[in-house]
Amino acid sequence: MIKENQKFLNKLQIIIDMLIVAIAFLIAYYIRFFILDGSVSMGLKQSFIPVILSIPVYFILYNIFDLYTPKRTKTIHKEIEQIIKANALGALVLILGLFLFKFINFSRWVLVFFIILNTIGIISSRIILRYTLRKYRREGFNQKHCIIIGINDTSLDLISKIKNNPQWGYNIVGFIDEKRKEDFCGFHVIGKFKNIDEILSKKHIDIVFITINEADLKDIGNIINKCEKAGVKTNIVPYYYKYVPAKPYMDDLNGLPIIDTRHVPLENFVSNISKRLLDIVFSLFAIIITSPIMILSVIMIKLTSPGHIIYKQERVGYGRKNFYMYKFRSMKIQTEQEEKIQWTTQNDPRKTKWGAFMRKTSIDELPQFFNVLKGDMSIVGPRPERPFFVDKFKDEIPRYMIKHQVRPGITGWAQINGYRGDTSIEKRIECDLEYIENWTFLFDIKIIFLTVFKGFVNKNAY
Repeated sequence: MIKENQKFLNKLQIIIDMLIVAIAFLIAYYIRFFILDGSVSMGLKQSFIPVILSIPVYFILYNIFDLYTPKRTKTIHKEIEQIIKANALGALVLILGLFLFKFINFSRWVLVFFIILNTIGIISSRIILRYTLRKYRREGFNQKHCIIIGINDTSLDLISKIKNNPQWGYNIVGFIDEKRKEDFCGFHVIGKFKNIDEILSKKHIDIVFITINEADLKDIGNIINKCEKAGVKTNIVPYYYKYVPAKPYMDDLNGLPIIDTRHVPLENFVSNISKRLLDIVFSLFAIIITSPIMILSVIMIKLTSPGHIIYKQERVGYGRKNFYMYKFRSMKIQTEQEEKIQWTTQNDPRKTKWGAFMRKTSIDELPQFFNVLKGDMSIVGPRPERPFFVDKFKDEIPRYMIKHQVRPGITGWAQINGYRGDTSIEKRIECDLEYIENWTFLFDIKIIFLTVFKGFVNKNAY
């Protein structure tokens, strides 16, 4: 039933997408020649031909960019990113086709409006479909019936995530475990490993989650064979999942699969270049826009406290290399030893009056745009820390040093989620790792956008 529903939804989505492509062109044509300009200089029939011919191209691109696969657990921002990429490539193919086949009378404004409207239309249809499906799943429809094999900490985490995300539509039928007999987290234990054949033949099961621990690994081959014999989809949640990224990089060593324990998208050359270009353009723009505020800050620092204006402090950056991070001085002059080891706290007596205001509004961070231009930092990334605290945290906080695999940032996903100043280092690192492993260009744009609207003033910024 689930498969039939998914096939129907895929067909429906394809039809909707292709209709949106055609309707987007018609609206673009109407806007250009009936709203912006009263005269029609381009025939509808003649100009509609390239768009009709491009519909199969868009269908192929949407398939290439994985837009017709089930989206129960995929995030909407990832789907939007794929739509934008597919439509951008589709627009390039359309433009190339117009040039090669010499459609010289095709209106450029119609083309621009079509690209914009088509992208907005496709994104809107996906959001509506996603909202509708998730609403029905929360109400108990369109469910995938699941069995979990193995009772341990891994299965406990899986249950927690399924319960916290009812929009996924996963219905846990029960557990299969070799030792436990009584119920677990409110679910029945319906058998042992030897009963898998019988259980799968009697119950309608869509997915089997295998969460067995190291002690039961000897049985995994037999379990998978039984599930596949019953024609049931099998998903393995490895007991060592905490050490493997959500999107592991798999390599093939002459037939031997190798799992990279940390997937870093920014290791890709094109991704790295695109992020660097964003850093340069945005930092130059930010320096120009905030120059009046920086000039005012220079004056206020000189008037309210003696000492230097720019405060530079050694931090650990990309590749574990140290660099000097710039800030407007917001505290009284301290000894070098105090600067290295003291953590800023609420009502810190070292802060000046103007310095307290700057720290609360993040004005003291503005000189870091020059760090970005130098290449020491990025606009978005994990916040850099002083060497003293890095040496301390690397022994206390698991995976702390992974943050140094990318450039540190002025703002970051941790700061957007409120982990700034004197807050949990563990939660901060969790956010940093989420950013590092799931980086996309749009993720950076999202963080910048959220920083502009809610990130400058923060109650935890002391």
